[in-house]
Formats: sequence, structure tokens, C-alpha cells
Amino acid sequence: MNGPVPEEVRPRTGLFVIAGLVAMALAVWLAGRVAERLALTDLRRTAQSALGLQVAALSAEMQRQSALPLALATDPEIVRAVGPSPDKALIDSVNGRLNQIARATGATVIYVIRADGVTLLASNAGEPRSFIGADYTFRRYFREAMAMGSGAQFALGTVSKRPGFYLSRRLPESAGVVVVKIEFDGVEAAWQAGRESVFVTDARGIVLVASEPSWQFTALRSLDAAERERIDASRDFGDAKLAPMPIYPNGEEDDLVRVGNGARPAWPALMLDAAVPDTSWRLHTLTPIAAAVERERVQGRLIALLATGLAWGALATWLARQRRIRNRLSEEASRRAELERRVAERTQALSDANRQLVAEMEERRRSEAERERLGRELAQAGRLAALGQFAASMAHEINQPLAAIRSYADNTAILVRRGRIEDAAENVSAIGRLTERIGGLTRQLKGFARRASGRREPVRLAEIVRGSLEVLGGRASESGIRLDVAALPPDLAVLGDGPRLEQVVVNLVQNALDAVTGRPDPWVRLDVEAEGERVVLSVADNGLGIPEAARAQVFDAFFTTKADGLGLGLAISRGIVEECGGTLSVVSGEGGTVFRMDLLRADAIVREAVQEVS
Repeated sequence: MNGPVPEEVRPRTGLFVIAGLVAMALAVWLAGRVAERLALTDLRRTAQSALGLQVAALSAEMQRQSALPLALATDPEIVRAVGPSPDKALIDSVNGRLNQIARATGATVIYVIRADGVTLLASNAGEPRSFIGADYTFRRYFREAMAMGSGAQFALGTVSKRPGFYLSRRLPESAGVVVVKIEFDGVEAAWQAGRESVFVTDARGIVLVASEPSWQFTALRSLDAAERERIDASRDFGDAKLAPMPIYPNGEEDDLVRVGNGARPAWPALMLDAAVPDTSWRLHTLTPIAAAVERERVQGRLIALLATGLAWGALATWLARQRRIRNRLSEEASRRAELERRVAERTQALSDANRQLVAEMEERRRSEAERERLGRELAQAGRLAALGQFAASMAHEINQPLAAIRSYADNTAILVRRGRIEDAAENVSAIGRLTERIGGLTRQLKGFARRASGRREPVRLAEIVRGSLEVLGGRASESGIRLDVAALPPDLAVLGDGPRLEQVVVNLVQNALDAVTGRPDPWVRLDVEAEGERVVLSVADNGLGIPEAARAQVFDAFFTTKADGLGLGLAISRGIVEECGGTLSVVSGEGGTVFRMDLLRADAIVREAVQEVS
């Protein structure tokens, strides 16, 4: 019998609760940090792959245009048009050809500059803002091509006012330079459509191409006065201020930054970069991390909270059980000591009585008559003692049966007085049925508690289904749910772990019973299809079906549509089936849901083994 909690136990209980709370808080914090690190690692791996794809796409776009200036520099018509006293018809013809080539190759504009730096030919010759007559001696790409044969430069157009990448090639005999301008509007549009934060910088850290228009012509680092003077002299970026880009380090890791965007608050991101081949440029990607990290952090903390709570609860239960055991042992020791004390008192009393009797017998021997009288009395006393011992023995032997008979008699008298004789008979029958039921459930629980064998072996499908129905057949009958089972060939065997596959079938049938509970004319059906080397066991019901938005997540851990569910049954079931070499799938609609467990037929493995041996 449990008594009040001792005073000395209460402080220890309080300390245990405080220690548990501290341990749970520490576990939750550590789990959040670990989950954050793991999430960042996954994001880095994904962002690194995306960075490689972005670099490859940008490099392919640039390489597609890099051969065009070389091909045009050797064109004989262009060479003749740049020569002395060119024919106007030839110039018009070349301008038309350049226009066609620009449209065909995707180049923004193609133009030819004479050796004096003045543009003579251009693909936009017929447009209002044509490059014809413009002087480009100040451009670096012109000077490099004239000096070294080729040049490249990213700059803001002086006529078009649009930024682009200029590729130049010197004509034979230094007669001039062919220039192809590439604009990256398509690349930027693709980045914006994909909601990607990407930008490209030159060797000075100036942003040339960006998915965010406001980032263009900003700088990743501060530019000194000499550098700014050189940039202003080259007019590469027009009147751009080259303000610092709104990216700030967060102080934890080098690749973690905060990105500001005007009035919008700064958002944390993972910034990675890689060199663009054959250029001095670097491509940078900004991957938002707030949502992913927070999601992983919350999940990690929940798992840690659940695990720590369960562990601490188990420890508390074990300690409480140990305390109850110690209390029970102490009570039993006290009762045993009390019983020994009483036995000792009674033994002492009997010893005293025996000594007194011996003294009286010695006293009475002195007289013959007294001795005979005492002899008769002693004989009578012996008979009475034997009779008492026999009576005591019989009372001890029948005491417990009598107590049981009295208890059953009292119960029978009550039932008779109440006129419930049939109820008593039904209760006895119910006890028998419940005993058989408990035996069946005990066999099932022993099978489910058995540890996984780790190997696959042939198991009869009929035994799996029969064992599962032993667990759930009673519930279906009590709920008025029709449970239809197709005829199963007794020798049909599949490859797997029998007890664990039986657990899967129980879980699927249990879910089906839950789905049809409360439905009109509810039914659950088990069918078997044996096709070639595969055996499919399907569990169908006529419930409301699984919502379309949830079908893709039914096998995810911790996802459930039940108010009191944990969302682990189907995830565990799918893992068991896959370990057995099978698959578990679901088809659901308004007419109900069908779960299909596809397993390998056991005799198919035997046939393959025989073929290999032969």
C-alpha cells in the first residue's frame, strides 16, 4: 500500500525535475546548433553545384561569340571596304551582311573601326543611334587589338548607353579593328525568372552583370582615388558612382553575409564565387539560408526535445519503480520480522508450558495412585492433542478452498437474488473467450517484439495475412466493418522477414479501418495478385480517400492526417518493405484508397539459383 511521500524524497524530486529541464534545454540548444550546421553544409553543397552550372552557362554564352571577331577579321569584303577609296555600294552591302550576322548570332552589334579610331562599318548603320562616325580611340579594346591583335573590355556604351562585353580583332595590315558587342540581357532575365541572386564582378570587384538591376556598377570593395581616376578616364562605366554593394559580413563565417536591398530588411545568405574561364571575372551566387536553416533548426530541436523527454521520462519511471521495489522489500522485511517475533513468542510459551508439565509429572510419580491417575489423564491429553493437531491440519488444508467457495457462494447468492443467472453464464463464457483472445494477442505481441533477423527468407503469404487478421478481425466485427479477404494459395510464398511483414499488413489494415469508421456500408478488402516473379498484396477501403495535397507526403516521417497520430507508421512500413526487396505505393481518390505491397516471389529466387547452378 502506497503511503505519503517522505519529506526527504521531495527535495530530491525537485532537483531531479530541475536537472531534467536543464538537460532538455541543453539538448534542444545543441540540437539546434547541429541542425544549423548540417543545413548550412547541405546548402553549401547545393549552392556549389548551382554555381558550377551558372559559370558553365555564362562561359558557354561568351565562347559562342568569341570566334566571331576572328572570322570577320579575315572577311575579304570587310578588308576591301576598309581600304582606300571604298565603294559606297560595297559599304552598304557589308553593313547589311553585318546586320544579318548580328541577328543570326545573337550579338548586340558588330562594327568595324578604321586605324584612326573612327567607325566605318556597323550592323546598326541604318538606325538613328548608329555607331558610324563614332571615335573609339579612347577604348581599351581598340588599343589592345591594334597593339596585340585582339582585345576585350566590359564597358557602358557611349552611344547606346547600355553595358556590354566588347570583343575586338585587328584586320590584316592593321587596317582597322572588328568589334562584336555582347549584352547579357538574356542571362540576367534567366536569373530573374529563376529567382536567383547572381552577379559577376571584374578583377577590381565591380559588378558587371547582375540579376538585381540595382547591383550593377556597384563594388564589392572600396576603390582608392587612383583607381577611380583611371575608371573615369576610360569612361568604362559612364557616370556610375560605383557605390559599395549592400553586402555585409555576419561575423560568423567568411561565406555567410547579410544582403540589403533598399527599403527591404537585410536577409542572411550564403555567398559563393568561382572564376569564369578565360577571363578575369568571378561569378558570385547568393543563396538565402533563413528559411532552410530555421526549418532544420526547429526540426532538430523538436527531435531533441522528444528524445530527451522520452529518455528522462524513462529514467524517472525506472527510478520510481526502483523506489517502489525498495519500499516493498522494506515492508516485506518488516512483516517477516514481525512474524518471526510472534513465532518466537509462541515457541517460548510452549517451552514454558512443557517445562511446567515435566515438573508436574515428576511430582505425581511419587505416588502410585497419582501416577496411574496421571497416566490416564496424560493418555487422554495425548488423544486430545493428536485430535487438535489433526483438526488444525485439516483447517489449514481447507481454509483457502473454503475462502474461495465462500467468495463464489456470495457472488452466486447476489446473482440469484437479482435473477441474473444467464448473465453469470454469459460472463463465464466471456472469460473463456477473452482468455483465448489474450492468448492470440500474446502470440502476436511476441512476434512483433521479435528482433529483426536481418536476412530474407521465404514466408507464406497466407500465414502473414492470417496472423494480421487475428489482431484486427475482432475490431472489424465489433465496428460493423466488412472485412473481405481473397482466397490465398497455401503455398504462395514471398521473400522477406515474416514478423515484420505481418506488422506492415497490420498497420495498413488498421489505417483502412480508421478510414472507413463512420462511413455508410464500410468495407476493407485484401487482394493478392501473383504476376510472374512478383506478388502484390493490396489493401483497399471505401473511405474518403487521401487529399491530393497530402498524397506525396503520406510516407514521410512525422507527417499524419490523424489528430492523435505521430506520422511514423507508414514511414516505418515502407522501410520494412524496401528492406525485404519490395515497394509500397498508394493510389487514392474519392472512392477510397488502395495500398499496394509489391514483393518478390520466393520460388523466383529458387529458379534463379537453379539456373545459375545449371
